[in-house]
Amino acid sequence: MMRLQQACDALARDSYYEASAQPRPDHAPLRGSARADVCVVGGGLAGLSAALELAQRGMRVIVLEARRIAWGASGRNGGQALAGYASDMEPFERQLGADAARQAWQMSCEALDLMRQRIAQHAIDCDWTGGALTVAVTPKKAHALRAWYEGMRAHYAADHLQWFDAQATRAAIASQRYCAGVLDPSGGHVHPLNYTLGVARAAAQAGATLHEHSEALQVQPGGGGARARVRTADGDVQCDWVLLAGNVNLGALAPALARRVMPVGTYMIATEPLGAARADALVADRAAVCDNQFVLDYYRASADHRLLFGGRVSYSTVSPRDLAATMRAGMLRVFPQLHDVAVTHAWGGFVDITMNRAPDFGRAAPDVLYLQGFSGHGLALTGLAGRVAAEAIAGQAQRFDLFARLQHRAFPGGDALRTPALVLGMLWYRLRELL
Repeated sequence: MMRLQQACDALARDSYYEASAQPRPDHAPLRGSARADVCVVGGGLAGLSAALELAQRGMRVIVLEARRIAWGASGRNGGQALAGYASDMEPFERQLGADAARQAWQMSCEALDLMRQRIAQHAIDCDWTGGALTVAVTPKKAHALRAWYEGMRAHYAADHLQWFDAQATRAAIASQRYCAGVLDPSGGHVHPLNYTLGVARAAAQAGATLHEHSEALQVQPGGGGARARVRTADGDVQCDWVLLAGNVNLGALAPALARRVMPVGTYMIATEPLGAARADALVADRAAVCDNQFVLDYYRASADHRLLFGGRVSYSTVSPRDLAATMRAGMLRVFPQLHDVAVTHAWGGFVDITMNRAPDFGRAAPDVLYLQGFSGHGLALTGLAGRVAAEAIAGQAQRFDLFARLQHRAFPGGDALRTPALVLGMLWYRLRELL
């Protein structure tokens, strides 16, 4: 855990999001004993979304964040808000059946609606821009993308999706790299740190109490008439419910859950400002773009006309030695016309992937719920996760239980060998993709 936190700290130092974030308030650490209806562990989007929903229902909510609000993936990610799941719909269809899979898809669409509603309702200044374009690099990947597009329209009523052939894709993106694409006009992108800080502000205004620098060290479920208890170094919270929303940072707090997610490093760069005309020329309507490779590229234009380009992954928690140069080389494979453009920021962070890349929500105890496993697809989905967790705590658990019915396995190899095993497994998948 300490090594992961140190790696996260190093990757955050040159974040464009931190450099361009709006002023943030400080939230005092927890001191002494406190009481709440719900204690939320984790000050990222999943925990803050739940805190907002619960506080709006009139519950007393305390949020414990080990570092600062939005310190983890919520404040560093690619900023792309997408419908669906990193796993696509296969685990839902196979484990839960067609009807439940359709419900899960509709809830992912609700997540996008919820995100836009919160931005409007709470006046969150986060540069929302509509449109998300998924593109294929090879004919084989184009065939797979077409099959997905037709399946979604046939079985999930996703008639809003738009198919782009090679000509249309190259008209939309100033690159010869792609041969097909699918546009989802309901998706989009934001400044994720400013969005998360806006949700935190809304939760506080609704009545939730936020504590930073308050790492949860122990969770004791309730029982025998006693309430649940969450302990920090300098205090404790007694509560009726605990919601664990720490994702890859849960560590020793919940070892059984931590073994079911793996921290995967992903990285980004920001160019110097390109000017409005040059930024507009890269991607039509400034949509968010990602390809459908196993190790994918993703990028978008910022509000101040930079290209924010992400990709590359590390399954070992060891980041590239020269991150800016490595990522710049990837950007130039897509946009060689940016050869004269400097990189001003390079940063990264860790997302929590599951074995099947489907989200992992459930109960660690009758009064302890958890949300994890967003697998790099969490910017919008975390909002929906917080909502269904709040519903479950309020006594309406049907939607939460749909996700809780998904079966998840721990990564093989135990604590000592699971990272090397994953590195070898991912190398195999990457080699297959090159064939």
